Amino acid sequence: MPPTLSSVNPADGKVLAQYTATTDKQIEQALKQAQEGFELWRKSSFRDRARLFRVIAKQLRSRKAELAKLATLEMGKPIRQSIAEVEKCAMTFEFYADKGASFLKDELVETDARKSYISYQPLGVVLAIMPWNFPYWQVFRAMAPALMAGNTMILKHASNVSGCALAIEEVLRAAGAPKGLFQTLLVPSSQVASLVASPAIAAVTLTGSTRAGSEVASIAGRHIKKQVLELGGSDAYLILEDADLDLAVKTCVDGRLVNSGQSCVAAKRFVAVKAIRKAFEKAVVERMKTSLYGDPFNEENKIGPMARKDLRDQLHDQVQRSLALGAKLLCGGYVPEGAGAYYPPTVLSGVKKGMPAYEEELFGPVASIIEAKDEAHAIQIANDSIYGLGAGIFSKNRKRAEEIAAKELQAGNCFVNSFVHSDPRLPFGGIKQSGYGRELSAFGIREFVNLKTVFIQ
Repeated sequence: MPPTLSSVNPADGKVLAQYTATTDKQIEQALKQAQEGFELWRKSSFRDRARLFRVIAKQLRSRKAELAKLATLEMGKPIRQSIAEVEKCAMTFEFYADKGASFLKDELVETDARKSYISYQPLGVVLAIMPWNFPYWQVFRAMAPALMAGNTMILKHASNVSGCALAIEEVLRAAGAPKGLFQTLLVPSSQVASLVASPAIAAVTLTGSTRAGSEVASIAGRHIKKQVLELGGSDAYLILEDADLDLAVKTCVDGRLVNSGQSCVAAKRFVAVKAIRKAFEKAVVERMKTSLYGDPFNEENKIGPMARKDLRDQLHDQVQRSLALGAKLLCGGYVPEGAGAYYPPTVLSGVKKGMPAYEEELFGPVASIIEAKDEAHAIQIANDSIYGLGAGIFSKNRKRAEEIAAKELQAGNCFVNSFVHSDPRLPFGGIKQSGYGRELSAFGIREFVNLKTVFIQ
């Protein structure tokens, strides 16, 4: 008998549904359909692809309430954020419907040939291995450029959001997607290696932990397959002496609490220069304390439960170990009584090198405040990380802040006076142990294509 995958409501710990895992025979059939679908889809016109993309966007919007409810039930995202996530997916499909053809048009290159140019051709079946924290966005942001480029896709989603995974496939089916264009496989993590190694898979895109990325990359590397990896992050936000304090506090706290703090690109380490640290810290604590958490369907609550109890307990352990090493607890930092994987907004001060709150990714509503002597020290602390996904800087001197963001911070996404977020118009990805490759924009659509040189004499 194939194993079952359980979907559990993190707000109360009750099982929502159980799903039978995809059998080996069904996997084989799905891979065959994806390959056959690719041979037809790759020959379709950009106009036809764009037409389907716009229908998919309409489907997403028409099912917005139902899809958002499912995401909130399965992983605890506050309902307003679930709705916004579905909207962002629709917007991204419309973006590629408008821009896909221009991003991949042939590029003439002047050489000694009669004619020479670069042609962008799809690779084949792309395997998407996706996490639970943005159950729709992570998938659609990878899917949109891959499919517009002429590839097909197989999805292996996180087991705790199997309902969302199946709903994504249903959205495409209802939009009239051709057979084999996109398929969801409900398989445990133990089957990922064989999927990556399958001759039917041409490339792999993964969003997840650094450990998962390393394991998948090693398998894909052995089989010489292209990968895009968007992995963990411990984003540092620099608060300089001349920062607009109200703006910095609001943006940092909102950036820390987005998705209940469960985002690779969330604000995590607040590096405040000594001259402003106390005032910044006091205001952050006040705002964190007043950020309501609880039932994710109550629109007044900014924070829902964490996605699973084991993840909540892991976060609490990181907090406790940091306190044991000398960090100071300014608010939160306890496991609430009762059902559900809840954790209160938490602020740690006096965070220093060697503490989990400094070294590790804290995936939940916990802010780490680190004091820097001055601007140069703040930059040094920000870059003192194995991660390099995002970074922020707050200063009224926009010219200097831009220079730091562009030239001195070691991250794939550097924002000035704003919290880091993805946008389909801009490339998104990291460096160091935050991964490699880019999603979104023109760069994202060119990740899974053959940049073919055509030379005619």
